[in-house]
Order: sequence, then C-alpha cells, then structure tokens
Amino acid sequence: MMVDPFKSIPGRAVTPEGSRQVIRTLPEEWPVAIVHDGTTLAVMMASPQDLEDFAIGFSLSEGVIRTLDDIAEFEMAEHEAGTECRFWLVDTQGDVLATRRRAFAGPVGCGLCGIDSLEAANRALPQVPEGPRLSAGDVARAVEALRGQQPLHDRTRAVHAAGFLLPGQGLLMVREDVGRHNALDKLIGALALAGISPSDGALVMTSRLSVELIQKAAVAQCAILIGVSAPTAHAVRLAEGAGLTLAAFARGDAFDLYAHPDRIRTGASDDV
Repeated sequence: MMVDPFKSIPGRAVTPEGSRQVIRTLPEEWPVAIVHDGTTLAVMMASPQDLEDFAIGFSLSEGVIRTLDDIAEFEMAEHEAGTECRFWLVDTQGDVLATRRRAFAGPVGCGLCGIDSLEAANRALPQVPEGPRLSAGDVARAVEALRGQQPLHDRTRAVHAAGFLLPGQGLLMVREDVGRHNALDKLIGALALAGISPSDGALVMTSRLSVELIQKAAVAQCAILIGVSAPTAHAVRLAEGAGLTLAAFARGDAFDLYAHPDRIRTGASDDV
C-alpha cells in the first residue's frame, strides 16, 4: 500500500474581511517503524517517500550499523497503520543494537525522542575528518540550488530538505521530509546507497542547526554543515568538540560562521 506524501484537505480561511472555504495541499505524516532483528528500535513520524533511504540513514546515523555490509537482509512491509522497515544484521552488530535501542515513538519535531537515558542523548561524537574547503560562493550557490529542488515543499510549504554539496559539482542530491532530522537521515541513506562519502562534501539544511543534526553529521563524518536558520548554543558546543564547521543564517550571499570557520574561504579580513 503506497501512501501519498501530500493530500488535499478542505478548510476555512479566516481574514479580517471574512472567511471562505479553501482546499490546501498538506504534507502527510506516516508512522515508520525501524526494526532490527525482529526488535523495533524506533517508530518515527515521517513523510512517506524515500523510506529505504530513511531507514538506512537512520541506522547509520544512530550507530546501529557502520556500513551497508552490516546489513544481512532488508525489506519493507506496508500496513494500514504504517510502514515497517525490517533489517536483519550480521551477527557482530547485536551488542551495538542493544545499546542504541529506543523505547517509544518519536514525533517529527525531535530527533532524540525515545532515547532512554541522558547518557544516550549526550553520546560522545567522533571527530570529523579534515574535509573539503569551500568558498563563500559555494555556500550561497548551494542554498540557492536547494530552494529549487524541493517539490514537496513547493506543494505544501511545510517540509524540510537536506542536500549534499560536492565541491566542483554543486548540489548532487536532495531529500525532503516533515522532520528536519528525517530529511538528513534520508540523505545519509541515499548517499550510502549511491556509494558517495559524506566526508567529501557538505550538508545543506533548510532548518535551524540543532543538536541531533550535529550528531548525525559527525557520525556520517561530514565536516561542514550549512543551514538557513540559527544553530542552538549546544549545537555550537558539540560542533566545536567534534571539529565540525557550521555556516548558519545562510541567505543570499550572507551567512554566519560558528566553530572551525577555516574550511570556508570568505576572502574578508577577520577584523571586519
């Protein structure tokens, strides 16, 4: 059973001049269960598209698998209540799975919902590799290109996108979802399936740069994270510790740099 990622829903628009009936195109939220070796690790509300990318990216960014070679078998099962993404892992991943198990469903707004301990929420992050160098123009062009590759957002004006920028080639790939962390997981999974290393480029987000995005970028070993909105203070601290570069408030030709700014050449004096 395939579920559309959007639906036309009737409503009533109210303005100072009165009210009228309207039909709005709204994004769908769909329960997606991530199941490893018969045990549900998480149930996330997500946009019902690119779900194989999502399941694989989630498993990678949560540290349940290290590479696609850790997957012995994968299938998706559609139900009236949602979609199950079922993994069977190689034997060596059993202990890892036990430590990363989640307890309950996660809504779209929080990528950490369901974590069953404070220690798990504040897990130590790996150091990212040196990574590429970008120009200020690379950042601006990537954000502009991302705006043009969001068909679900164009219909609904209510979803996030994550894109992958490869220096010299531009924005290679984009994934969308009602949850910003889901969009990033979908992108990480799509990159893995395409054999593209996140360490070769930069991640570009339409959202604020929050803690779970820093965690997922670090685990994916991507050294640069670009967003159109603000980072949180804790996200900056995590990025500093992991060696990750943050470019935030990226709109037009302008952006702010936080944590390890040297990967982006601005051509301007630090005194300005």
